[in-house]
Amino acid sequence: MTKRIAVLLTMLALQLGAHAADPQREAEVAQRGADVMPFSLEVTRHVFTKTADGGVQRVVAKRASDTQQVQLVRQHLHEIRAQFLRGDFSGPSHIHGNEMPGLAELKAAKPGAVAVAYRDVKGGAELSFRTGDPKLVSAIHRWFDAQLSDHGADAMSGHGHHGHDKTRPQN
Repeated sequence: MTKRIAVLLTMLALQLGAHAADPQREAEVAQRGADVMPFSLEVTRHVFTKTADGGVQRVVAKRASDTQQVQLVRQHLHEIRAQFLRGDFSGPSHIHGNEMPGLAELKAAKPGAVAVAYRDVKGGAELSFRTGDPKLVSAIHRWFDAQLSDHGADAMSGHGHHGHDKTRPQN
């Protein structure tokens, strides 16, 4: 029985630690993120929600009334959508490194293999990634996990499409 509890506790610790960023890496990612993302990571939140056919990346200002940050988020997500549709993942590569989990598969995908849709949401915007290829779904999920880890407190995992109230910005 004791061995079983130890195994369960180890599994729980690994699961909880899966998204825990190394503080030094988190600081480096934040610094490189400023080269790519025009908005402030400190006043915005990234929410990554895995779905059966891909996932949803939502970026919102913590205060919806911060119209400057909302506009910067929307502008950026519009731009990276166009880049991703061209197979250009240079932004994530610069921020997170070329060895980022899932990134190589996304870069190698044929045009149109992953649909990327943009949508305005309260306080920001979101990108929906959809594919019928299970290998690319796995790549998107690993890519989301890596971003959750690297962005630390500036990111969170969503639960269900379009998230819960925690993902909604304050007014």
